[in-house]
Amino acid sequence: MSATFILSVWIVLGAATLVLAIYRRVLATHQEEDVIHLAPGEEGEIAKQTSLAHRLTAIDHWGITMTVITAIIGIGLASAYLYQAWDSPNPGPNNFYRMNSPAK
Repeated sequence: MSATFILSVWIVLGAATLVLAIYRRVLATHQEEDVIHLAPGEEGEIAKQTSLAHRLTAIDHWGITMTVITAIIGIGLASAYLYQAWDSPNPGPNNFYRMNSPAK
């Protein structure tokens, strides 16, 4: 697998994690209530709150999993880049003009 493919997967996974975090924030902000409904006649609200709590728990689980995977891939990419830079006998960028100029 090429580094470009892995970098692309890492970017897409990071973007998906960010979108999931924004979705969770919007869902919690607009639908979550600070009051627990336990009074008689509020049975419908109890079911809604339970459903929302389960949904937020599932989103949190996926968010943590995706964050850990994104971090592991990012650390791996950074490690591979630093190892390649350390192992390279030619410091600096590969300059097309420097490589193709006549030797002096």
